[in-house]
Amino acid sequence: MAELKYEITEKVGVLSENAKGWTKELNMVSWNEHEPKYDIREWSPDHSRMGKGVTLTADELAELKELLAGIDLDSFDEE
Repeated sequence: MAELKYEITEKVGVLSENAKGWTKELNMVSWNEHEPKYDIREWSPDHSRMGKGVTLTADELAELKELLAGIDLDSFDEE
């Protein structure tokens, strides 16, 4: 199996952190030396391991932003 190469080119922000110190983050990531894309996934504290995530182009992120803007967060029950 070929080695997966990645480089976090920009850390945009942390969305959450779990009890083990893993953080769910939005970053710009270059996969296998390709153009960086927006990426949402969990990372170990030292960023040597990662969980499953989703990678988005700038156009997809813009569409997601529009979809999120249309959500009424007050309609969700608070836990």
